[in-house]
Amino acid sequence: MIVTVTPNPSIDRTVTLTTPLTRGSVHRVTSVTTEAGGKGVNVARALTAASVKAVALLPAPAADPLITALHNAAVPFRCVPTDTPVRTNLAITEKDGTTTKLNEPGGALDGAAVDALTESVVAAAESASWVVLSGSLPPGVPDHWYADVVARLAAFGCRIAVDTSDAPLTALVQSFGRAAPDLIKPNAEELAGVLGLSPLALEAAVTQGDPEPVISAAQQLIDRGVGAVLATLGSAGAILVDDNGGWFATPPPITPRSTVGAGDAALAGYLRAEVGGATPPQRLQMAVAYGSAAAALPGSAQPHPADLDLDAVHVTPVVPATDPKVVP
Repeated sequence: MIVTVTPNPSIDRTVTLTTPLTRGSVHRVTSVTTEAGGKGVNVARALTAASVKAVALLPAPAADPLITALHNAAVPFRCVPTDTPVRTNLAITEKDGTTTKLNEPGGALDGAAVDALTESVVAAAESASWVVLSGSLPPGVPDHWYADVVARLAAFGCRIAVDTSDAPLTALVQSFGRAAPDLIKPNAEELAGVLGLSPLALEAAVTQGDPEPVISAAQQLIDRGVGAVLATLGSAGAILVDDNGGWFATPPPITPRSTVGAGDAALAGYLRAEVGGATPPQRLQMAVAYGSAAAALPGSAQPHPADLDLDAVHVTPVVPATDPKVVP
């Protein structure tokens, strides 16, 4: 079983425009979708759609609209009861797939709620093959919470994946001497930021067909104890690095509709392939197929297996340069 943990879940509302978003203008919305959201929830939705046993663990009031949305989506979940309503995040998508996100901070969790969430994660880990720690942390949860949970779970037989950003990601990387996850999934900006590199240089290199700087950056995290780095690069594809090597995958051509949840879908694809016994390059291929399929869907919809174009994802092994081309 895969347990996904979303400390800051959301109701994701996506509005679609037929014209470019212009600041200060009046726009006519052509469609609105509302779905259960939060990064770990999205991962659980994609895995459930592929008949992979998964459960979403999250804090929320028992009568929150998110709980109804999870029931409607037939996603198994465990709820840590709180008194704080779940936030609503707004995404605005344009005709070309450009997405503007307005994310609420989420309601604060007090010390008792944080402790209850932590102990629920530890209890769930006893029967999990993977524990996925995903997303931002709500007010009241310390930046080092993910690092602390990774250290707590080190005594269990489960593997751990983390997908976060900003201060929680920095705190996690700084804790690698204590414990490190089996997988992290940064995007190019997050990977560069946590290593003090230039995100523009990383992104420019990949755009120009040179994945080596990203491979070299990811290798720094492998050298610090991380099992694998899955770096998602938007429309350029993704890179996977582990102790056995590095691979670069390019996506199939799609018509983008919304990028909301595409990175979460990529992580779900990786996990689906991994629990199915796939090799690292096959895991990367599945991850990119899932991320691309999600970007072609409206709102934060997660793909079903029938939506994938797996054969159109091309994976190439890459040997990192000894002298990284990315400069701080």
